[in-house]
Amino acid sequence: QVQLVESGGGLVQAGGSLRLSCAASGRTVSMYAMGWFRQAPGKEREFVAAISWSGLSTYYADSLKGRFTITRDNAKNTVYLQMNSLHPEDTAVYYCAADANSNSARYTPRTKDEYDYWGQGTQVTVSS
Repeated sequence: QVQLVESGGGLVQAGGSLRLSCAASGRTVSMYAMGWFRQAPGKEREFVAAISWSGLSTYYADSLKGRFTITRDNAKNTVYLQMNSLHPEDTAVYYCAADANSNSARYTPRTKDEYDYWGQGTQVTVSS
């Protein structure tokens, strides 16, 4: 089993930045593709970003390209999401997820069903 714990959320003003972390425990996730999703009140959970297990490939939701950056440190069993130029509409609970069945070093899973493990989420609130 893999446990994922997100941290780094909080309250920030519009235009500000936050860096989310997702620490994995239980087993190494160095061979797992990892992703971030978010869920705003009353809305479906949506894809934010993914990174392949090798770190060679990343993929972002179209609306977030250029503002968010996903990275990973396999030595620390941790994935990060750097969020810049935040907007009030970025307010949501952000979830980290792990895909234990990544066969390709460059595969970046983009749908919820592809992920096997989920964290509990961290709240991000952007004030206007």
